[in-house]
Formats: sequence, structure tokens, C-alpha cells
Amino acid sequence: MVKIIKPIESQYKTSLSSEVKQYNDYFLVKHYNPNLNNFDGIEETIRIPQQAIDSRNFAPSSSQQIERSPAGEDGWYIYGAADAKGVFTVRALVPRSLLQIQPRQIITGKELGLNYIQEVNWQNTENNKGKFNTVLLTPGETQNSLNQSISTWQEGNKAIVLHLFGGIGGRKAEPLGVPYTITGHFAFGIAEVVRDEFTKELRFETKYHQIYAHNPDGIIAGTHTWADYMGNLQRGWLATRPISDILIEFDPVTQDYDFDGVKLSPLEQFQQQLQVTMARYRVGDGTGGAMVSPATSCVQDASQALYAAILAIKNQVATTPQIQTWIRANPNHPQTLRFQQLVKLGQSLEQQLAPLGIVRADWQSQAGILAGTGRGKTTEPFQDRSIWAGLTTWRTIMPRLAHDDLAAIFLKHGATMQVLRTNQVGGWEPNITPIAPTVILGQIKIPFTNISPLSILLNRVLASLVFPRFKDWLVVVALLIIYSILALPYGWKFGFLQIEIWSASWIDKCLLILRCLFFPAIVEELFFRVFLLPHPSEITNWLQWSLWAIVSLSLFVLYHPLNAKTFFKAGITTFFDRIFLVLAAFLGIICTVAYTLTGSLFAIVLIHWVVVVAWLIVFGGIRKLDNNQKIQNTKV
Repeated sequence: MVKIIKPIESQYKTSLSSEVKQYNDYFLVKHYNPNLNNFDGIEETIRIPQQAIDSRNFAPSSSQQIERSPAGEDGWYIYGAADAKGVFTVRALVPRSLLQIQPRQIITGKELGLNYIQEVNWQNTENNKGKFNTVLLTPGETQNSLNQSISTWQEGNKAIVLHLFGGIGGRKAEPLGVPYTITGHFAFGIAEVVRDEFTKELRFETKYHQIYAHNPDGIIAGTHTWADYMGNLQRGWLATRPISDILIEFDPVTQDYDFDGVKLSPLEQFQQQLQVTMARYRVGDGTGGAMVSPATSCVQDASQALYAAILAIKNQVATTPQIQTWIRANPNHPQTLRFQQLVKLGQSLEQQLAPLGIVRADWQSQAGILAGTGRGKTTEPFQDRSIWAGLTTWRTIMPRLAHDDLAAIFLKHGATMQVLRTNQVGGWEPNITPIAPTVILGQIKIPFTNISPLSILLNRVLASLVFPRFKDWLVVVALLIIYSILALPYGWKFGFLQIEIWSASWIDKCLLILRCLFFPAIVEELFFRVFLLPHPSEITNWLQWSLWAIVSLSLFVLYHPLNAKTFFKAGITTFFDRIFLVLAAFLGIICTVAYTLTGSLFAIVLIHWVVVVAWLIVFGGIRKLDNNQKIQNTKV
């Protein structure tokens, strides 16, 4: 471990390209002195080679001004070997300060932690070029819980790592794979708290389980150390990309279970599934080529490994009576309570990984099979690469979305996290800038703001495509009953509602019911609820949500007379009726409450659909609209 003091002119000259010959490769360093716990040890000249600009027009690394890097204030771990002239030549750099246990910032409380993950973590990425930060997120509120959270990092502790990198902008920016979108790259890893061999202090040692498609960067799908994957001067990302590593310490996942001799290790099961997936990527499911598709990518298949681990644990518990017997016999044992937390976490993760309630066949039945080892046509790839398969797991298509959502789920369940954020630290390359990863079309922003309307709307639509669970159906039924209690007496009192069954053929009734499903139910709910209201998964305070709810309800009510005045002439009398507008307001309130409780487009569409169809067919709505139409025709 060394402190880089300054660049020096050296007698050793190397052949450099015109792109990098202006920078010096040689630096004076001081070694760490363990006796005095300071960098006043032996001075030495080392070489940190410059990397030439590659075919994609950006440099993998730069040692220019590395002695000024904030990341090097507490020294660098350097990896390499002496060259033919005896000069230590660096192959990888690791900033000591980034991996230290003590964070630079502490945030307490679940809401603040969630806000940091989803809003603050990537703010001002370009302006923070060359800087780094480490942040402890703890769900506790009190000082005791805060101190306890800091002290949880003990030697031997392990944490799940959520890794995400962003893009490279500037004059020598990388090309975008998707227009106006920085997809980035997602990976899981495991971090362990170890005793540093130089300083004897505790630090994190991270290993990434990289599920990586075949690429021109020389990165192979497999397990990589931090120095090999991040700090490597030839293919590492430390100096060229913004990086977010979230280390998650959550006892129900990171600690093993022992049910009277029956062992259960969620972390080992997860790593095993990741190893299987990495092996599949190395051989391309037997084809020799691992390519990216709508349903196969770093984040999709890393998520498949997580799902497979959850499924394996569920199956082990379900098929082992000894575990169930032990849990029933020890309902209040700390291990039982910890296991119950694991079960609840698994349920939340399953909803995240399969939001439509549809589990892909390749996720459920073949996640643990290596190509060529299963039955049947083993020579064919068994991954489902279709667009439909990707849509069924849409929340894991975009790396940024999966990274933030998974972190939020763990935090909501009480996990402690340490966020390690870097923005092109290590050296200074003036021709590139760090770009934060985005969801689809996330780079299209409203001028002078950080708001990306298209990505927000797209995310809200996709987030609303959640198939209601049993309790959600109960909410729908309860709210329909409440609406009936409010609307029927009010409508009957003023004579607006009357029992009047529409006497039409079954074909006409079916066509009307089908039409009402699309318009008004789906169209109006998409616009007035899904587009305008923050989805329950978004982080917002009650004041903001209330303001948007008022705007949404007001526009929903005003829309009806405006629609009758412009497009739907048959409704001009009815849609201006005060009683109708009050009933419409009741419906808007009920649908808003339903959306807030379920987050499901299907739930609010069903409520809207049932109410409209009932009014038209049972309570005289068709007659009112027909009479309006006749009046309009007479006027014409």
C-alpha cells in the first residue's frame, strides 16, 4: 500500500502513442509504515502505464493527476510486478478509502434511505467527476440503532453486493446502444469484512459474480475480485465510469440456519445459482456465444439466479418435514423469527422478479441446469429470448431499475446498507465525463430540470402492470361496495339513476361491454391515474401525492363536459349534469384509493369498467345518451 506523492521525470523512456505521450508514467510513492500507521515508509519510483485510446474512442485509464485524486487521500493498494528494468509496474489500483468500514456520510430512517437510493445516489454525476462517497443507510431512527448499525460490520460478516455502472460521455463518449438511454451494467457480488494485512483495520473485500455477455473488453463471465474487475488499468472501470456498489447486510439472508442438523444457507444457495448462470454465459448455453436479447442480459439472468435461489430454498423447506417441525416447536426462537423475515423478503422479491404473476418457464424449471446436462434436446439453448419473456420480467430489464428496486426492497425489510459511489476516480481524463445510468429514454429531460417525462411515464405504465393478488381483489370488491353505498342512494334521490335494463341483443350488449373496457376504462385510467399519480413504488411524501391526487381528480371530472363539448356529442346533456359529475368524482376518488392500495392498472380498470357498464345497461345510461343524441340530431 502506497501514497502517490508526485509524478517524476524518469530515465526510463517508453514508446507511447501521440494520444498519451504528454503524460508521465512514473510516480514517486511512499510505502505505508505499519509501525507508525502512516505513509512515511520507503520511497520508490513506480510506473502506472497509460492505456492507448481503444477502437471505441475512449481510454480505459489515465494516471494524469492521480496524485491529486480525492480517492487516494488514504493511500492506494497497488497490484503488479517489476518490469525488466526493475521498476514496479502497476496493473491494478484500489483506493483504500473506498473500502474502509467507516462511512463518510450516515443517513438514518427508511424514507430518507429510499430517497437516497432512488433520487440522490446518481445526482450531479457529471459535476462530481473525480469524486467519491461512501454512505451508510440504516432503517433505524434512534442513536442506539445507529450505533448498532455501524457496529454490525464485524470481521467475517458478509454482504450481498448490488453493482451498477453508468456510461461514458464527453468528447470521446461511447456510442449508445439504445437512443437517449444509458443502460449501464448490473451484477451481484459478495463482500466480506476482512482484517487488512497492512493496517490491521477492517475493510471490505468484494468479489463480483459477473454475468457478462461476450464483449470486446476482455471481461469473462465469472467471479472477479475488486482489483481485477474495477481497478485493472486495462479493462477496469474505476477511472472511466460512474459506479454504485450497494453492500447489503441483512441477517435473514447473510446468516446460515441450522434446524436440528438440517443446514440452510441462503447466501451459499444464491452463489451456487450465480455460478451456474456464469458457467452458462461462458459457453453461451452450448452455442459458444452469449448475446444480449430482450429476455437475456446481465440483469435479467442475474435476477434469474436470484429467483432460482428463492425457489430452491422454498422447495427445501417444503420437502423437509424436520424444518417445519422445528419451526412449529420453536415459534419464538430468534432463528424462527429470522426465518420468517426471510420468507417475507422472498415474497417481496418474487413480486419484483415476476410482477405480472407469470413465471417464465426457463426461470422456473431450468435455472439450475447446465447446457448439455439436462434431458431432451440438450444441444439447443433453453433460454427463452422472446420479447414476451422479457415483458413478463420487465422490472429486471433495465439495470438501473433493478438496482434501485432491489435495494429499496431490502431497505424496507430492515437491511443495513453501505453505498460506495465513484465518478471516474483514479486519474483525470479530460475528454470523458461520467454519465448516470437511466431507464429507457431517461436522457430526454425537460430543459433546466432533472425531470425525464418519457421515462417516468413509461416506468409508471410498466409498474402498474401488476396482476392483483388476493388481498388486492378484496380491495376491489370492498371499494365497489363503498361506491355503491355512496352512488346509488345519491343518484336515486335526485332521479338520475333508475332501474332500467337495456333491452338489446346479447351481441350488442357484448360489443358494448367490450368497447367500455377499452374506452373509457383503460384509456381514462391510464391517463388520469397511471400517468398523473405517482406509483406506490415511487418515493414521494404525502403532500406531493395529495397535490397530484387533487389535480388528477379535478382533470378527471372536467374532462367529461369537455369531451361532450368536443368529441362525444351524445353526452353533452348528461356530462354537464351536476349529479353525473358528483358520481364521476366519487368514481375518481374510489379509483385513486384503489390505485394507491394495489398499484395495479388491472384493479382500477375493473372498477371503472364495472361502474360504467352497470350504469349503461342497468341504471338507464343508454337511454340518457340516446335521448341526448336525438336532441342533437333534432338541432342539426
